[in-house]
Amino acid sequence: MHTILEDKKTPLYEIHKALGARLVSFAGWQMPVLYSGVIEEHLAVRSSVGLFDVSHMGEIEVSGKGAHRFVQRLITNDVDRVVDGQCLYALLCYPDGGVVDDVIVYRYNKDRFLFCVNASNAAKVREWFASNAPTTGVLIEDRSNDYAQLALQGRASAKVIERLMDVNPSEIKPFHFMLAELDGIEAIVSRTGYTGEDGFEIYVEPSEAAHLWQLLMDAGKDANIKPIGLGARDTLRLEMGYSLYGHELSEKITPLEAGLDKYVRLGKEGGFIGQEALLKQTEAGVSRRLIGFKMIDNGIPRQDYEIAVNGAPVGVVTSGTMSPSLKRGLGMGLVASAFKDAVNVDLMIRGRIAKAEVVRPPFYKKPS
Repeated sequence: MHTILEDKKTPLYEIHKALGARLVSFAGWQMPVLYSGVIEEHLAVRSSVGLFDVSHMGEIEVSGKGAHRFVQRLITNDVDRVVDGQCLYALLCYPDGGVVDDVIVYRYNKDRFLFCVNASNAAKVREWFASNAPTTGVLIEDRSNDYAQLALQGRASAKVIERLMDVNPSEIKPFHFMLAELDGIEAIVSRTGYTGEDGFEIYVEPSEAAHLWQLLMDAGKDANIKPIGLGARDTLRLEMGYSLYGHELSEKITPLEAGLDKYVRLGKEGGFIGQEALLKQTEAGVSRRLIGFKMIDNGIPRQDYEIAVNGAPVGVVTSGTMSPSLKRGLGMGLVASAFKDAVNVDLMIRGRIAKAEVVRPPFYKKPS
């Protein structure tokens, strides 16, 4: 007899219900996919400010005298490129170059790092860390139950958070973090996000999450702050051309195929897991590459739709949507490397051919 595991609920679940959110099962969690509507929520973040519940994300802390060496061995990027109090985007790879997960690493100091990992991969990453850990000098702790995470995103986000924070948000540079208090609530506040807008990701004790949500919503009233669901989170990241695990990255897709070369330090001293495979891939040349495209013809591209050139299949769509900002279909896809510089491609959308132009993301550019 199979046991059906019930979805977990974030500390904000009752708030989402009270706000009339449409809740869906996502990565083992009950999460809000939308409140008022994806387009309205998306445009609120682009024009002013929105508040997301991202408490489903996982957090894993690595500490101890051997932490620095261990982290360097795990990640494709170089943790020595950042200073204490800075964040780093990186990938965890298998020996064959496939991706375990893409992560944000928070560097407290040489002996302490916090990883923010994708919700669907949290258990897998925890096991990956444990299976590769040295016998001494490193402590690995799954801190996922110790944190709720809220994301405040949009050009008005600094103005909103300033009303609550005990330090001026201007002191936190992009991709840096600080321990701060928001109206007396202790928090880790980082100037990071997944939307392409200015914004902050805020980690607090789960028991404080509902109170902080309300404080932020109240502080953002004059900026017309809106709660934002997973639907708009996806369209926002897609307009920026940001990768999503399970789409542009996976156990079968390497960082080089995904065009994330700048986050892969192949010459890093000491090396990293997967380095050899990625060096070989670099020398041989990647056989497929991620491209971005905007629709010329009508149609909304979706994952796994076929991409063709001159009638011949050359790849598949990894992510696609109708862009609320640009009012056009757009997406990303993996194609055979010979076609990565194609000017136009054809997509098979519901049995018909629809033309698209190949463009380099980000698709959305902030107004100056």
